[in-house]
Amino acid sequence: MFTAAQIAMLINAKIEGDAEASVGSFSKIEEAKAGQLAFLANPKYEEYLYSTGASIIIINESLELKEKVKGTLLRVPDAYTAFASLLAKYQEMMAQQLTGIQQPSYIAPTAKIGENVFIGAFAYVGDNAVIGNGAKIYPNAYIGNNVSIGDNTVIHPSVTIYHQCRVGKRVTIHAGSVIGGDGFGFAPQPDGSFAKVPQIGNVEIEDNVEIGANATIDRATIGSTIIRAGAKLDNLIQVAHNVEVGNNTVIAAQAGVSGSTKIGKNVMIGGQAGIVGHIAIADGAKINAQSGVSKSIKQPNSAVTGSPAHDYTSTLRSQAITRKLPELEKRIKEMEALIRQLMTEKV
Repeated sequence: MFTAAQIAMLINAKIEGDAEASVGSFSKIEEAKAGQLAFLANPKYEEYLYSTGASIIIINESLELKEKVKGTLLRVPDAYTAFASLLAKYQEMMAQQLTGIQQPSYIAPTAKIGENVFIGAFAYVGDNAVIGNGAKIYPNAYIGNNVSIGDNTVIHPSVTIYHQCRVGKRVTIHAGSVIGGDGFGFAPQPDGSFAKVPQIGNVEIEDNVEIGANATIDRATIGSTIIRAGAKLDNLIQVAHNVEVGNNTVIAAQAGVSGSTKIGKNVMIGGQAGIVGHIAIADGAKINAQSGVSKSIKQPNSAVTGSPAHDYTSTLRSQAITRKLPELEKRIKEMEALIRQLMTEKV
């Protein structure tokens, strides 16, 4: 159990109510009961603030109450960020309790294992692999030869990391993802067949990256496929060989990036977007869901949508005009009829 005073210290909150109120679990504000902590960030849920059974609620410091609230309030500049920070601290605390090497598992004699590491049952750690301090390797994970994994990184069940790939510190890779599979490289032959181009590069994932479940990041043909620090990749994403994803870029589910494309920092890519190979995406660009990007985006902080993708605002305007085409067609026919009538009267 944690008191409001203890939680307030963790998130630098101002307490309104009983500082000794305690909670032992989390819940959504509309479902919370006594002994649980909730938060309110979206104004759509404000009505539940006055009826929730939560003992402690995190809210924005700017929120003006319309009614009396039963629970203790913790006011912070940004309730959503504070709640996320609290969850991260809680998760870290729980993870610290998980250490040791479960059996059966295989760890090559030449592998280097840091302190306070957890390696789950049926995991495989190859020759000359390096596992940093505090790392968590969950069951059925495969860590290939010469792979390095940084401190406090979490590799969830059934993740596969091929040989020579490098993963930084405080990285999270969720279940089923494949890091370092061969890039899609095949040379057309005169007889119509395709000869495989060996993929001898690797994948480099920098610090503080999160990769969702069943994502695939291909190794480079030569050199490295790079995911820069702070990037966040959703589930079911395909990143092809020699791609570079910039710092703090976010990519939503089912998006695909073709080979050798360079994505800048702080880019936002919506779900099911497709990006062709050998182009560049400028810093801060926003690519709407299901957009097809076939050319480089050169203007920083620009937004595009559609397939092929165009400027976001002009595309929305074009879509609005398209919806009015039947009405415009009717008006044009009426004008044509009026012109014919006027010309007939003139004659």
